[in-house]
Amino acid sequence: QVQVVESGGGSVQPGGSLRLSCAASGSILSIYLMGWYRQAPGKQRELVATIKSGVSTSYADSVKGRFTISRDNAKNTVSLQMNRLKPEDTAVYYCRVNGLGLGTYANSDYWGPGTQVTVSS
Repeated sequence: QVQVVESGGGSVQPGGSLRLSCAASGSILSIYLMGWYRQAPGKQRELVATIKSGVSTSYADSVKGRFTISRDNAKNTVSLQMNRLKPEDTAVYYCRVNGLGLGTYANSDYWGPGTQVTVSS
């Protein structure tokens, strides 16, 4: 069984910063991609940023230049540094891990339960 757990959410004023972290553990043999997604009330879940097993990263246009994703392959962790936060960044942030679990033969998606980020004055 693969576990994915996020941490680091909270409340911050506009212009502030937060750092989210995510750790994958359990029966995961290899990880191809790790990423962050978010879902605001009444909206669909959307991609924030992803990072592949190398250094290839991808960002939503709305966060480019403000958010930075990084990954520690040895620890199976991914972080999201969020700077210059805006009220529209308010959402539940989910960590996605795409990798090979023990006993499986193809990469699968594993999701964390989410962490709330609220940006408000």
